[in-house]
Amino acid sequence: MSLGPSPARRDALARRIRLLVAATIAYNVIEATVALTAGALASSSALIGFGLDSVIEVSSATAVAWQFSAHDHAAREAREKTTLRIISVSFFALAAFVGVDAVRALAGAGEADRSVPGIVIAALSLAVMPFLSAAQRRAGRELGSASAVADSKQTLLCTYLSAVLLVGLVLNATLGWSWADPVAALAIAAIAVKEGRDAWQGKGCCAPPVRASLPDPPTDPCGCHPGCACC
Repeated sequence: MSLGPSPARRDALARRIRLLVAATIAYNVIEATVALTAGALASSSALIGFGLDSVIEVSSATAVAWQFSAHDHAAREAREKTTLRIISVSFFALAAFVGVDAVRALAGAGEADRSVPGIVIAALSLAVMPFLSAAQRRAGRELGSASAVADSKQTLLCTYLSAVLLVGLVLNATLGWSWADPVAALAIAAIAVKEGRDAWQGKGCCAPPVRASLPDPPTDPCGCHPGCACC
């Protein structure tokens, strides 16, 4: 029988998550400022949606920071559900705003201009976000924290959005396909809905606090045994 991480290990993981969350907040403040400014100047639904996702990422990471500001493990667990709800609602709010704005753009409310700053910030985020997400996800899974894993998925979403945004902006800049921008925004909205639903349901935690007499090897994609509260 394994009782999960020792108290010392849990404290070390909690400190690691706090540092990763702080780095995520700092980067996303810069990302949001650049994306929202560039999006407003270019009338780009996708860039504005990307910037709003960065704002939501900050709120999500702040919620996790609040949860892990408690030094007692039991207190952190007690804050888990509230943190997940904040993350989930943030995803749904992003999807609603970006979806409506993209539909308006496709209906002819305005065409997006080319945006070199938008291309630069999308490419930079595509390089930075996967590392932050993977590090937080590993720590969250080992600790058994669904909220830390959910927030890491919010960061991973930023990677997907960066790729989608970059394709849309490059197509608009090189081929003049202005419709690529709102289509990219709709893809962003669809991904946000899925992640919001998963966060609301508490999906993503891959480290149950107690394992007893489980057969080896694990058989599911996350490395957990059937019956564990994971993924």
